[in-house]
Amino acid sequence: MSWQRRVADLALLALLSLIVGVLAGVSSAAFLMTLDWATATRLNHPALLFGLPVAGLAIGLAYHYGGGRAVEGNNLILDEIHDPQAWVPRRMAPMIFVGTVLTQLFGGSAGREGAAIQMSGSLTDWASRSLRVSAAHRRILLVAAISAGFGAVFGVPFAGAVFGLEVQRRTGEHLNAVLPCLLASLTGSAIVTWLGITHTLTPDLGHIELSLIVLLKVALAAVAFGLVGTVFSVLVHAIKWGCARLIRWFPARPFFGGLVVIALSLLWQTRIYNGLSIGLIERSLFGGPVPTWAFAAKLLLTAVTLGSGFVGGEVTPLFVMGATLGASLAVVLDVPVPFLAALGFVAVFGGAANAPIACTIMGLELFGLGAAPYFLVACAVSFAWSSHRGLYSGSDSASRSPYLPWFVESLRRARTVASIP
Repeated sequence: MSWQRRVADLALLALLSLIVGVLAGVSSAAFLMTLDWATATRLNHPALLFGLPVAGLAIGLAYHYGGGRAVEGNNLILDEIHDPQAWVPRRMAPMIFVGTVLTQLFGGSAGREGAAIQMSGSLTDWASRSLRVSAAHRRILLVAAISAGFGAVFGVPFAGAVFGLEVQRRTGEHLNAVLPCLLASLTGSAIVTWLGITHTLTPDLGHIELSLIVLLKVALAAVAFGLVGTVFSVLVHAIKWGCARLIRWFPARPFFGGLVVIALSLLWQTRIYNGLSIGLIERSLFGGPVPTWAFAAKLLLTAVTLGSGFVGGEVTPLFVMGATLGASLAVVLDVPVPFLAALGFVAVFGGAANAPIACTIMGLELFGLGAAPYFLVACAVSFAWSSHRGLYSGSDSASRSPYLPWFVESLRRARTVASIP
């Protein structure tokens, strides 16, 4: 290819990437505003929790009878990057939008990145089809869509750019996708900010002196971060497998899952683990009191919610697990609570999603550059102690970690994803 054609190709990709960013930014902004309404409504009307089984039944019916390939969720986007088969269904965007809002409105424990990525991917493929882009460009734009959705919904454009590249590491499109991912993520995040959407408040940790003792404590905590991410991922898939074996009709699975969420909420006599649980994140990051086992309660409630068939994302619950676990471990390890909570915030997700580089960058974007070595160590160790079988099947590593304990590897073997009829 001549340099003139190469420049023209890059210019076209840049323009298309800006379109991807606009689509991701506008859809994410509308989604975040609607989620704020759903959260406020649920908090003002606690009795909505008892409607969760009915909401689950509605979501199950919609996906079972009208979802088509949209039931594959984020993995469909990754599969179309690795091995293109057909266009991402246009219905995916409205279905994940409404389904996630219903999950949050009625008290299910789920996140929001899944919706942002699926909306961005669906809208991007719609634009690619409308503009008749080439197959090669389409794959690159889907990678950029992942970056744009992630960067826009969390307000971390640089981490978002890397996340899109890192989470689908098997493809050979890395070099060609770097600029599109960066442009799309920056554009999406800028649009969300321009529209007045605010993100979770995070403290600037300032400059933290490098200390071997503190590094060792961080590495020890990061082992726990990696194991928690692994247990969560294993449990979600185990619940999916169990539901498929016990409940043959898919729409009934989230109905019964909703009943279990209600039972757990009543048993614990608190609603702090329902919904996004942003309050737990902020309390942990600013040194406020959190229950010692908050991370375990959030893990279980989220695994039941997502494993039984509700829709949403895994990332925000993983942020909650990491921040609360870090806050609890900080007391034991004698380090500042906000410091270890911030490390846990990114490291649990980094291990679970097999995205340590993106999560290290996220830590720097959210908490400042002063603790960079600690974020690097926390995310690297968490990743090493994860199962390397990520939340997204398309991001699975070909080999397991040599540091993975035998019992975690045994759990990993149980993670056969149940097929949805």
